[in-house]
Amino acid sequence: MTDQRPTEAELEILAILWKNGPSTVRAVNEELNSRKNVGYTTTLKFMQIMTEKGIVERSLEGRMHIYSPLLKEEEVQSSLVNRLLETAFRGSAKTLILQALGNHRASEEELTEIKAMIKKMEEDSL
Repeated sequence: MTDQRPTEAELEILAILWKNGPSTVRAVNEELNSRKNVGYTTTLKFMQIMTEKGIVERSLEGRMHIYSPLLKEEEVQSSLVNRLLETAFRGSAKTLILQALGNHRASEEELTEIKAMIKKMEEDSL
């Protein structure tokens, strides 16, 4: 992962690129605007900065600039969780998980996956 951590606004843009694949500024801006009012030039400026920081790359297809993420979603998530775990929860995974589960109503599917992950971790530690 790049030395520059993505900001909250950059994470929003990355999430769109991870979900939709390589996209134009206009496509990213339209999706951002479905949630909140963001000007096209603001989105463009963020994506230009992200290119300079090595977070996304820009390629030219005809007359359109297409932006693609250079960071993998799983790597960014892992880095953010590790930082949150160390800074906000003093390294306690238990406290982080209990807080997350207490603040979010997990679906049956999510609970099944969590239980399976715990079971696998228990088996791996034997």
